[in-house]
Amino acid sequence: MGIHKHISGVWKQPKENIPSRYRRDRMAGWRREPVFVRIDKPTRIDAARRVGYKAKQGVVVVRTRVRRGGLRKGKIHMKRKPSKAGINKITMAKSIQRIAEERTARRYPNLEVLNSYWVGEDGKNKFYEIILVDPSHSAISSDKAFSWISTGSSHRGRAFRGKTGAGKRGRGLLNKGKGAEKLRPSLKANKNRGK
Repeated sequence: MGIHKHISGVWKQPKENIPSRYRRDRMAGWRREPVFVRIDKPTRIDAARRVGYKAKQGVVVVRTRVRRGGLRKGKIHMKRKPSKAGINKITMAKSIQRIAEERTARRYPNLEVLNSYWVGEDGKNKFYEIILVDPSHSAISSDKAFSWISTGSSHRGRAFRGKTGAGKRGRGLLNKGKGAEKLRPSLKANKNRGK
């Protein structure tokens, strides 16, 4: 068994394979850090490679944390049944991973979000590592695997336009075949009839 296969097997069920004491201490350390932390190398090398990471100049990995749970919604002060106020059990149409990608993209405006992956969660937060690419770096524009991101403005703001893996999942674009006719090129183009 190769090292990457072994690592991915461990991360498939982290609660069974990684000791709880180790996980708890790691999350406690991450909670004390700032929201955005640029790290030298990925925590999960198998997941990072799977979504396009390469250890080279112009590629940056940032760990970020986002709150867990449903949408935080204010109370509507109108005459109605408390159960119909619509505060609890409301989920956003956008995943927490997409929110993490967008916040990181705002924090680093000169970089583009390539992709992201989950690295942990505790009772309050979810932690993701975001892979960012510098489109103006010469090492990126000369690499065949990354040169597409530096050509023109069609790839600007990928995270905000749902072009990353989490974004495509949220837009329903991973569905193929019957039932996916109204998802392409976008939901807006089909009067939101797709989802």
